[in-house]
Amino acid sequence: MEGDPIMMRRQVTGALAVATAFGVASLLFVASGRSTSSAAGEPVTWSKHVAPLVQKHCQGCHRPSNIGPFSLLDYGDAYRERRKILRAVERRMMPPWKPVPGFGEFVDVRRLSDAEIQTVRDWVSGGAPEGDPRDLPAPRQWPETWTLGAPDAMLSPAQPFEVPSSNRDLYRCFVIPTSFPEDRYLSAVEFVPGNRKIVHHVLTYLDTTGASAALDQAEPGRGYTCFGGPGFAATGSIGGWAPGARPQVNPDGVGVLLPAGARVVMQVHYHNRGNEPAGDQTRIGLYFAKRTVDKRVRSIPVLNRGFAIPAGAARHEVNASFTLPPAWNVHAIGITPHMHLLGREMKVTATTPDGTVRPLIFIDDWDFHWQGTYTFTEPVLLPGGTRIDVSAVYDNSEANKKNPSRPPREVAWGEATTDEMCIAFIRVTADAERLGYQPK
Repeated sequence: MEGDPIMMRRQVTGALAVATAFGVASLLFVASGRSTSSAAGEPVTWSKHVAPLVQKHCQGCHRPSNIGPFSLLDYGDAYRERRKILRAVERRMMPPWKPVPGFGEFVDVRRLSDAEIQTVRDWVSGGAPEGDPRDLPAPRQWPETWTLGAPDAMLSPAQPFEVPSSNRDLYRCFVIPTSFPEDRYLSAVEFVPGNRKIVHHVLTYLDTTGASAALDQAEPGRGYTCFGGPGFAATGSIGGWAPGARPQVNPDGVGVLLPAGARVVMQVHYHNRGNEPAGDQTRIGLYFAKRTVDKRVRSIPVLNRGFAIPAGAARHEVNASFTLPPAWNVHAIGITPHMHLLGREMKVTATTPDGTVRPLIFIDDWDFHWQGTYTFTEPVLLPGGTRIDVSAVYDNSEANKKNPSRPPREVAWGEATTDEMCIAFIRVTADAERLGYQPK
């Protein structure tokens, strides 16, 4: 598939604004009036019923020195924040998971079941008792640095970057050279934010032309300002990070290409709500493929650049479509939807040549601050001739509190926050590809 228009870019505008999600307006707590007992008829307690849920779904972000605005490692923490916890889970703001169930099957689903939400509801309405500490599960062991073990190589800006105080959104690109004399394939990539309290999300772009170095030199200070993209035509990506995300490990025989001599441009979205400047030096761990690599991870962008959303339109639909050429037999391994602040819904389907419609993803409550890349539980076969359709809905009315324009204005495609996008990246492997790459 050399020379085809499948792009190596992978947008992982995966960003998890936990502080924003919990910063909702205060509401009066009203007891549900339902039973406060478990299915076994016993009182719902922190130690036996709630702590395991929090440990599984919440502590990845809600622990000291992480991005969560408060810790949830023990009963005292949870009791103080019990009403915030209840509001967040009832509204399905927490844990962060946007895909509609049953429309595509994904790994690492963070969505609570109705029964789990009821458990939290019963616990709070019953007075949030601690219960017997002997019922607590064993504490989770959180790695201090690399969850996959020491990486084969580590990339990082040369010096920490100071983020100004009270700067709600700052996008900064850091150009990191690599010195590998030959192409390398990565079996995994892990991101370690230097300051989880201010790092909102991280994206990477590959530069094989040197364009990023010119952008860096043109702006004083470390790195350069960027939003939506790196400001040059990227030739690939090695992934990204958002709070709660786990390192993506490729299956045996599949790798992410890191071209010889490429610069890795790391875009960091900062969100410093504090009163003082804060420093960050995020690191990227590279894990080289140790076995033969036959397939390269590629990305198919399905997008529409030619739309205009009328001012005042409360529900404006934009569509995009891409049909795989007959020779392109691929398997989809993941998907990344992307819109900006006016986005409300995005649905992606694949229609195979025999007319079968396969759901890929549906997000019916879009939030720019809650984006991600989603990996399918099983690769989805997309034979040549398959049509991939994207349907996106936007709200450009005054009623949309996230609308950045007052009064609303017509909005078209663009990189700025106040512009819009309609795009879904489909991560695929080519069935016929046999690279035969042998690690050195």
